[in-house]
Amino acid sequence: MTWREQLEGDGFTFLRGVFASKTVAAALAEWETITHRHATDEAVLTGESGPAYGARNLLDLWPGVVDLLRVEPLLGALLDVLGANAGVVRVLYFDKPPGHSWALPWHKDYSIAVRANGPTTLFTKPTTKAGVPHVIAPQIVLDRVVTVRIHLDDMTPDNGPLRVIPGSHRFYNQTNDEPRDPVTLECRGGDVLLMRPLVTHASGHSKVDAGLHRRIVHLECAADAVLPDGYEWKWYSRVSTSKPGCP
Repeated sequence: MTWREQLEGDGFTFLRGVFASKTVAAALAEWETITHRHATDEAVLTGESGPAYGARNLLDLWPGVVDLLRVEPLLGALLDVLGANAGVVRVLYFDKPPGHSWALPWHKDYSIAVRANGPTTLFTKPTTKAGVPHVIAPQIVLDRVVTVRIHLDDMTPDNGPLRVIPGSHRFYNQTNDEPRDPVTLECRGGDVLLMRPLVTHASGHSKVDAGLHRRIVHLECAADAVLPDGYEWKWYSRVSTSKPGCP
């Protein structure tokens, strides 16, 4: 099975060994600098006494993060799936720091960041997260989004790995998912996971004595620069630096 066949059939696939260890180390160093610079920003999520375990609004905090997508075979894969107008529409950061782990129950990723979340017939449940308007998007939007998860650490059974239900991306409502066995994912630092936002997924706590991070840069990429119903993405940074249709 090719990566494209797995993405379409299961809703997720790995691109292995995309980033060398020195690139991963450079990204971690850059993020460490940004975290210290924006330590009091509401977009950087920290516990009362622990390190940052997450962050929102990375396209504001770290605009250069988009360059991580402009390497092969990742760039080619994104353009193959989403087309020449593929753009990054939201970037998050996750970690499960040693001694400060967390877990998430089974869910799908419905929320998108928009410029304004006023009255609409298509989008629902307007909220604000770290100062940015968000809404729940319909399936016609989410089916044209691919999430890129760049793993900066190994993901193992010891550090709260991601679990997914293959094929669940075909169903908008989690209650309609086919009764298929979940899969626990493992990878190395430098690997990239492509997944559809409607894949039902979860993760547990790291083992207490693991002493491991699980740092991930999470980039949501859309095929379309324009949203329906007069809505606009909060951010839209084109992945390809070439004009549409140009090599």
